[in-house]
Amino acid sequence: MPAYHRQDRDASPYRAWCALSVFALFIRTLITLRSPPNTSGILARATCVVAAAAALGGCATRPPASSFDQPVTHALPQSAATPLAAALAAPEAAHPDESGFRVLPNGTEALQMRIALARAATKTLDMQYYIANEDTTGKLLLAAALYAADHGVRVRMLVDDLNFKDLDDVMAALNTHPNIEIRVFNPFGSAQGSLYQRTSNFFTQIGSFTRRMHNKAMIADNELAIVGGRNLGDEYFSASPTLQFRDIDVLAAGPITADISASFDEYWNDRSAYPLSALNKQQFDPKQLDQTRDALRKHWHDNADPYNAKPLNATPLALQIEKDELGLTWAHAEFNADSPAKVREPVDDYQSPVIARIRDLVDHAQQEVLITSPYFVPHDAGVKALAGLTARGVKVKVLTNSLAATDAVAVQAGYSPYREPLLHAGVALYEFKPVQAESARTGVFGSRSRASLHAKTLVFDRKTLVIGSMNLDPRSAHLNTELGLVIHSGPLAEQVAELFDRVTGPQSSYHVTLSDPSDYFFRGSASHSDLEWTDEEDGRTVTYSVDPNAGLYRNALTGLFLLLPVNDQL
Repeated sequence: MPAYHRQDRDASPYRAWCALSVFALFIRTLITLRSPPNTSGILARATCVVAAAAALGGCATRPPASSFDQPVTHALPQSAATPLAAALAAPEAAHPDESGFRVLPNGTEALQMRIALARAATKTLDMQYYIANEDTTGKLLLAAALYAADHGVRVRMLVDDLNFKDLDDVMAALNTHPNIEIRVFNPFGSAQGSLYQRTSNFFTQIGSFTRRMHNKAMIADNELAIVGGRNLGDEYFSASPTLQFRDIDVLAAGPITADISASFDEYWNDRSAYPLSALNKQQFDPKQLDQTRDALRKHWHDNADPYNAKPLNATPLALQIEKDELGLTWAHAEFNADSPAKVREPVDDYQSPVIARIRDLVDHAQQEVLITSPYFVPHDAGVKALAGLTARGVKVKVLTNSLAATDAVAVQAGYSPYREPLLHAGVALYEFKPVQAESARTGVFGSRSRASLHAKTLVFDRKTLVIGSMNLDPRSAHLNTELGLVIHSGPLAEQVAELFDRVTGPQSSYHVTLSDPSDYFFRGSASHSDLEWTDEEDGRTVTYSVDPNAGLYRNALTGLFLLLPVNDQL
């Protein structure tokens, strides 16, 4: 991946400026959350507490996680006897030094495979997520995890604090289960029950707030794992009536899983990972755990079939592997992940191994590079690197969100100045549309919901596939922790390349090109845009000279973000 360069700045004045500027802090909240906000509500509340928060002056600190009673635990050894290990023994022997993979390209299949993974675990189940919602599909997955714990499986769940509502009863109650432990990474406000306390933390600990654990992984018995772009929430599994994140995960089997587990252990045992019991002040007795179990069972009974959560009662994964029915493709692979120290002890010269490996693959591409990144802010260094590829004859195509489809207008503003330089360099640019022209429903709500791109993949020469949690922006490079799989497989790379080709078609994406100034003369248009967006509507080609279907509000926000000094937070 092209190198990203920080803007030189002194940290102390920068943080002081953040603490004194309510509006700039609000902007950072939107950038970090990357979800549709209730702007009027947030501004009103922030205004009420800013004076008191600024008066706190110092930066509140929390004792290290090692101060609390929490054991150091590790993944199950791959030599342990489990049904999954037994089932994988033969294919692993037939494919020395390789691992098995299956791409999960749609939300329903991704949900099904996660539930199947929980069902397949007999010893351990590890879950690491940036967002874990207690919505419809979230509770289905929690019910599957509870089912595993009730059958003797040790369940470890590590969540980032920013989007984690630990005061919700379900997770807090599950945390009292003898086989379930939940930890919170880099707690920011999870122990604070009031708006005042959480907002005070926001203003006094801005440096901690903007650095998050963005990793996403689910691991069963250290033999099977799912990694990719999906968090836990309805919008990631084709189950939201309002928003559909189009994403891609991959199921990994065999030796590579040990590397994923090692990364999980590093985060789990890090001193930034706090036991939920030390943060949550609620008290639960065994009766309340039983009540939660009953509620999750009822939720499962009411929602499993409507949301196609079938694998809990389907053929066990171990048996599918034995019968060669799981659809695994065996290939050499590499796993890269940031160290938790990237958040805990940030340094300006830190080099993300995830981004560094992508950069190396970009430099060595020979024919074609296909980039899918929902949040794409290449900066000048990225434009220069991609221009270097096109100069030597490598085709470069980029798919990102359109302004109308993105859930992060601030990031779109950071990306927009680089569209023209990319196009002048010969990069093909596509922007995902918010309404997809699909004939088949992809889930319970199908295409009736607003669509937004969330997949993070790269395909090199249709031979190598990269898939993980990373966006191609400075936030992933410098602020958030990330993970990524590099899979050296022509068939898998071709599969994702075909998905790319289909999604960049006119039914799903706008094609962004440089406009011909003479067209404006002949059209008699008084305005001029250097870009054109080509769309297909009702069987005819339509061309736009401004971001299509974005509306006045999003265009105005984009202009506002372009004026703010938040470029290094994008």
